[in-house]
Amino acid sequence: MRCKTWASPAAFALAALMLPAAARSAESPPAAAATYEMEVLGVQADPQSGTTMLLLRTKQGKRELSMFIGPVEANAIAIPLQGLRPPRPLTHDLLIEVIHRLKATVKRVVITQMRENTFYASLVLEAQGQELVLDSRPSDAIALALRENVPILAAEPAFVRSPRPEPPTEGGKP
Repeated sequence: MRCKTWASPAAFALAALMLPAAARSAESPPAAAATYEMEVLGVQADPQSGTTMLLLRTKQGKRELSMFIGPVEANAIAIPLQGLRPPRPLTHDLLIEVIHRLKATVKRVVITQMRENTFYASLVLEAQGQELVLDSRPSDAIALALRENVPILAAEPAFVRSPRPEPPTEGGKP
């Protein structure tokens, strides 16, 4: 009988840190794309669908982003927002510990774009004096940014979308 093993998010991060920068291709905004510093307003259930949403607003308060996320991701974001520390490390806490032990730091998160009703983000780390840009789900990157108190940015292409996001369907895709 074969035993399946699953790699944890921390193992993927470790592998990503060990790859040469040229071997990775993360979605990062074009150099000329404007970025806006965001604040996380919170997570809440969408009144129409009941699906959990993450709410963000520019620090200047002019523009907002809302994205549907799963309940586990919402919990990972709500914990640092509420100033809570679980008795045992959760996945994002473990990943932060791995990053620190590898002598790297989380520098910022950039929500790069929305494409086909899906948001894309980059997690920017610094290790050995170099920036590493990793493709990430926005919810995971934001959970890490909140734990590390680093900027959450949104590039202009992230704001280009339909007036109201569609909730995810059963297959996970909107």
